[in-house]
Amino acid sequence: MEDMGEALLRLAMRHSPIGMMVTSPDGEMVAVNEAACDMLGYGRADLTGARWQDITHPDDLAVDVDLVAATLAGERSSYRLTKRYVRKDGTVLWGDLSVALLRDDDGTPLSFISQVLDVTEQRLAIERIAEANATIEKQARTVAAIYDAVDVGLVLIDRTGRYEEMNRRHRDFMSLAYPGGHHGMAGQVGEVYEADGVTPMARQDLPSQRAIMGDEFDDVRIWVGSDPATRRALSVSARSARRADGSMAGAALAYKDVTDFMRALYVKDEFVASVSHELRTPLTSVLGHLEILMQREELPDDVRAQLAVVDRNAARLEMLVRDLLYVAQEADAALHVTRVPADAAAMVREACEAARPHATTVGVELEADLPESLVAMCDPQRLRQVTDNLLSNALKYTDRGGRVRVSLRTVDERMELEVADTGIGIAEEDQTRLFSRFYRVDTERVRVTAGTGLGLNIVRSIVEACGGEVSVESAPGVGSTFTAWIPHVAPGDG
Repeated sequence: MEDMGEALLRLAMRHSPIGMMVTSPDGEMVAVNEAACDMLGYGRADLTGARWQDITHPDDLAVDVDLVAATLAGERSSYRLTKRYVRKDGTVLWGDLSVALLRDDDGTPLSFISQVLDVTEQRLAIERIAEANATIEKQARTVAAIYDAVDVGLVLIDRTGRYEEMNRRHRDFMSLAYPGGHHGMAGQVGEVYEADGVTPMARQDLPSQRAIMGDEFDDVRIWVGSDPATRRALSVSARSARRADGSMAGAALAYKDVTDFMRALYVKDEFVASVSHELRTPLTSVLGHLEILMQREELPDDVRAQLAVVDRNAARLEMLVRDLLYVAQEADAALHVTRVPADAAAMVREACEAARPHATTVGVELEADLPESLVAMCDPQRLRQVTDNLLSNALKYTDRGGRVRVSLRTVDERMELEVADTGIGIAEEDQTRLFSRFYRVDTERVRVTAGTGLGLNIVRSIVEACGGEVSVESAPGVGSTFTAWIPHVAPGDG
């Protein structure tokens, strides 16, 4: 039976895909199969007679020695261990080692039968996963720290409107907006107000409610809190989160504190309103007396020339005050458009004729392509104001020898006023902000040219108040074309 057992062992070792070794109690390898040789990179002659301790990684040797000692002492009959071997080329092999001790009939240890399964790839994969998990955890800690440290309120909402996550800054804003507590769902009405700081915000207009409806937006301004001492103004932006199939997964919102900016705007509007009203009365008096003086026939020519200089500068100041008054009216929501039957062509023609002397002075050709008459229900004063501002802007930034062309036509039941120039042009990145109040393009030519940055803002406000829109097409060095579309309402049409 013994010979049969040995024959079976040799047969198993020869054909087994798993590394197998037979070692003596003191560690000498007396038999090694081909699979073990292939795994370790040694020939059978190299391993036979060698000790298993010699091919074991030093860091794993102590554990294996202790298990062998315990087995020889009869404390256990076998053991299993994942350990490292050192291949012939110096690389490391991770092996899943199973060891059993054979004894004779009287219990004397005869030999250890060892099986080694190469688990190097699995072990490396586990290590890579562990490293990846460690990296993910580190990044998560970093993101969490940044999430709570940024001075912007951040909130994540799922597709049902449930608040999934928010940072510390947003909790501060929530405590102002919902002093009685928040239910953790989008669309809850609290102490949230429109940009005017007075009008309570309706549920459908709340940024969180708009976000879960799929709306994406930037710089929606709201006020939170009712106490003037602690309330804050916030600029809100939202972006949708979508799954791979494009369906809505939720939304992310950012709330930036713009209280100081909003209060500065309010102070500026108050200042503009105050200054414009204070300037209007004395300026009206100056212009009136100038007109009376200029009518006196006995004035010497040199005095008349000096008065003409005063009159030109007073007229320029009048235009500035008019613009400031308009801004004050708009800030107070007092801008009104009054439509009456009027010849729009005549209004635009008057504006062109008024600007022609200045165009001649600066050496710019002024063309007018206007119909004989275009009677419509419009606000003549506002239409003249739009034309004046567009013409002033075109002449200001067109070099000597250039051309400004004004045209008025009816297109698809709309009145189209176009002012085109061959001036310095406007870069694309500046065109989106061109109609903002007090905005001026940051170029050398603009910096040395007098202006307030109000003209184009006034144009847009008037045109939009009339139910129209204004646009610009421009390129640096080529020129600009401003087009204002206003609904053409004929007399009798209402």
